[in-house]
Amino acid sequence: MQDLFSVRDKVVHVCGGSRGIGRAIAMAFHEAGARVIVSARHREALAATGLEFEVCDLADSHQIRRCVDTIVARHGRLDVLFNVAGINYRHAAETYPEQRLDEVLGINLRGNYLMAQACGRVMIGQGGGKIVNVASFHSHFSLAGMAPYGASKGAITAMTRALAVEWARYNIQVNAIAPGFIQTDMNKALWEQEEIRRWALERTPAGRLGVPEDLVGVAIFLASAASDYMTGQVVYVDGGLTAGQTWPLTVPR
Repeated sequence: MQDLFSVRDKVVHVCGGSRGIGRAIAMAFHEAGARVIVSARHREALAATGLEFEVCDLADSHQIRRCVDTIVARHGRLDVLFNVAGINYRHAAETYPEQRLDEVLGINLRGNYLMAQACGRVMIGQGGGKIVNVASFHSHFSLAGMAPYGASKGAITAMTRALAVEWARYNIQVNAIAPGFIQTDMNKALWEQEEIRRWALERTPAGRLGVPEDLVGVAIFLASAASDYMTGQVVYVDGGLTAGQTWPLTVPR
């Protein structure tokens, strides 16, 4: 039974693995005995992980292909891809800057698709693999001021299902993790605002914000043999945020 969830010696590429959710997943897989390669745009942040890394800008299709080719040349195969990289820019929909729109969709959708495509080709050739995309609770409902981000994450959900259907014949399982309110270094200033933090806690039945490590268990499951008959699914790891809301009504006990 223990082997069912083993990721030991698997070659795992975490795209967007230099910080936050990606870094937590990369570190957990390293500790579990996987051969982990992290990629992101900034060399200094990647080097700080202490893991094997490749500098890769998802806005550049040539860098994506080079990154994947290098990993395969070095390790001989690629077992798991975690598509974690993403950016956000909050702005009113009616005046959202076109350049920012292109940046958000370029990384969150185009870049993630091209990375999945490049890794998928490798997995088809080797007879199987696992791809795990990172969606969001925005795949389920929206927040004001984040229309392009929400659109990109909704697209990630659709992309996950489409690739799962198309690549199932090649023994490739494609699933997604949809985090809720997760505290990371990148959004630390946001959650330090008392009003925002209280608002989020009131809407999360678990009564706390998540941390990147809360996603590790699902990540291990989706990368292991335990999920071999599971594909095209979006797993919400959100403390109950999308399940429903509590409300101030006293019920009999």
